[in-house]
Amino acid sequence: MEEDNKNNTGNSNSGDWNSGDRNSGDSNSGYSNSGYRNSGDRNSGNWNSGNWNSGDSNSGDSNTGNSNSGNWNSGNRNSGYFNIDEPKVRIFGKETEIKREDINFPSWIFFDLTEWVSFQDMTDKEKENNTFAEFTQGYLKTYEYKEAFKNNFDKAGIDDIKLTLELPNFDYDIFEEISGISKSDFDDKINLDLNIKIIDGKRYKLIE
Repeated sequence: MEEDNKNNTGNSNSGDWNSGDRNSGDSNSGYSNSGYRNSGDRNSGNWNSGNWNSGDSNSGDSNTGNSNSGNWNSGNRNSGYFNIDEPKVRIFGKETEIKREDINFPSWIFFDLTEWVSFQDMTDKEKENNTFAEFTQGYLKTYEYKEAFKNNFDKAGIDDIKLTLELPNFDYDIFEEISGISKSDFDDKINLDLNIKIIDGKRYKLIE
């Protein structure tokens, strides 16, 4: 019975935490899903924002494969239609001969645009701007896209930063346009790790 399910705001759900209707899976905001965490409708797979998918993580429709943004694909990671294979990766505006699983992406480029800040860690200004934070014991802080990108860059380890530069077709200008992080930001980060200072264009190793 519906009343036995937890935290559903939709109707006729047999799963939990659904805001849509007629879901048998959990955490769906769409309708008639048997999978989990779908924002689209009539998915039997999981994490789909499209519709009628039996695969997972599709933003397109009617896919049996995974991670497709196009439609009617049984292959994976296609942006077109009726594909049964997986395309080679196009990265930094250029074609390659490799697939997604062959690329070792650095972990730091995966980041959140929101962060929960507990009340005890909030600044006076944040408390002033979030009057209910004392009752909720914190607030959800939202970052702009490039701001979040830079925050993760600043916290990243040097090995992860160097891995970024090894990405196929890596291009500083394209990366800066997307992330706001420039070549000089990379240089400063790497030189700091190597204990190097640049003065008048010359590199000096600092004495430890």
